[in-house]
Amino acid sequence: MKELTMFYLNDCGYCTKARQALDELFAENPAYRQIPLTRIEESEQPALADTYDYYAVPSFFIGKDKLFEAHIGMRYEDIKAEVRRCLDAAL
Repeated sequence: MKELTMFYLNDCGYCTKARQALDELFAENPAYRQIPLTRIEESEQPALADTYDYYAVPSFFIGKDKLFEAHIGMRYEDIKAEVRRCLDAAL
């Protein structure tokens, strides 16, 4: 099992959708709850965020390998599918 890192902003609508997706996916598949997940609020740790290669949040990484970076116009269903893909990659 690999550790996931999630970068987000508290006032980001796409990040809110990603957090909702995480909650739903954790409820749907208890194995996902076992994945080590570090959540980093970008504005609280900008120096750390600058060491990762991404432009938009939410963004998910395993190590420094980016698995997902949100983009404008993403629907909730798309975000949830991407979050599921990240969780599956970590399993």
